[in-house]
Amino acid sequence: MSLAKPWRDLDRSTVGSAPSRYALYELGDADGDTVGFGTGVLRDELKEALAYGDAAKVRWELADSAEHAERLLAEHVEE
Repeated sequence: MSLAKPWRDLDRSTVGSAPSRYALYELGDADGDTVGFGTGVLRDELKEALAYGDAAKVRWELADSAEHAERLLAEHVEE
């Protein structure tokens, strides 16, 4: 199930403004269809997605720790 957050363009500006905190993130294509989920330090993950991925959009939910991000992902996948 998708995150209940607005999409942001996955570009250098978004990556630069993303916090360096753990998060659950969702990647989407240009039409806003989900292409994947991930967890990790958000800015680092988005840098990699921008450089090597084919996603055009992103949205995220911040977490307090790596474990919290993994729990958010597990809860999201169960829905």
